[in-house]
Amino acid sequence: QVQLVETGGGLVQAGGSLALSCAASGRTFTGGLMGWFRQAPGKEREFVAAINWSSAGTVYGVSAKGRFTISRDSAKNTMYLRMSSLKPEDTAVYYCAAGTRLLRGVDGVDYWGKGTLVTVSS
Repeated sequence: QVQLVETGGGLVQAGGSLALSCAASGRTFTGGLMGWFRQAPGKEREFVAAINWSSAGTVYGVSAKGRFTISRDSAKNTMYLRMSSLKPEDTAVYYCAAGTRLLRGVDGVDYWGKGTLVTVSS
């Protein structure tokens, strides 16, 4: 089992920045993917970004490209999402996720965090 705990959500003005963290514990997670999804009110959960835990290779969703940066600290078993130039449409609950098939979408995720709310005011 892998436990994922997100921190760092909150309220930010449009154009501002915010950083999220996801601490992983439990089974050692190597060779797989970790990432972020988000879900806005009334919308489906969507892929934001992913990182290969071993190689640190990254993949971004359309909404994140050029504005968000995903990274990880293997020694701390922690993943980060740095978000900048935030827009009101970025308002959502952001979920940490882990799974070797994560890039397939929500169905490919093996483990979820409970989520952290990010609210971007206009």
